[in-house]
Amino acid sequence: MKHIWTAIRVSVVLMLVCGLIYPLVTTGVAQVLFPKQADGSLIELNGQTVGSELLAQGVESPKLFHPRASNAKYDPTASAGSNMAIASDDYVKAIADKIDEIKKDNPTMTDIPADLLTVSGSGFDPDLSPEAAKAQVSRISKETGISAQQLNELIDAHTKGRQLGVFGEPRVNVTELNIELLKQVKL
Repeated sequence: MKHIWTAIRVSVVLMLVCGLIYPLVTTGVAQVLFPKQADGSLIELNGQTVGSELLAQGVESPKLFHPRASNAKYDPTASAGSNMAIASDDYVKAIADKIDEIKKDNPTMTDIPADLLTVSGSGFDPDLSPEAAKAQVSRISKETGISAQQLNELIDAHTKGRQLGVFGEPRVNVTELNIELLKQVKL
């Protein structure tokens, strides 16, 4: 019986420490040291929250940059990859359909970057390669009247390099890019 009471006391103490005290302390420290990140890295436009730096937003307008495709339809409660093998007929058909869709929306695009064809593992990757963003410039320029040079400069200004100079690839956050585009041209 003595061992049971000891086990119960240890369990209660560990539940309080691990389930209450530790989360409260780490949340408090995060709010003090990194308040923007702790609140979800939210992006505001005209005083309203319009998205997060960490999540792709679904974009239908031909006047804006389109992010990577999402199997979860950009629903943050339904993170999902396709789980299709690249050799499967379903995957080949899905890529062929995506190529047709991209060519319909961007008739002047000849080389389609891979990240415009594939989805990220979570379905919410907010970043594109600079090449994938620049591949959309012709469509956006035609739709908005903004010169290709201005759009390319906007992409270059929002391109982030490799982390610590060596990790990952250069990338452009599509949500931030579209927000800046909306600010500059008042679409």
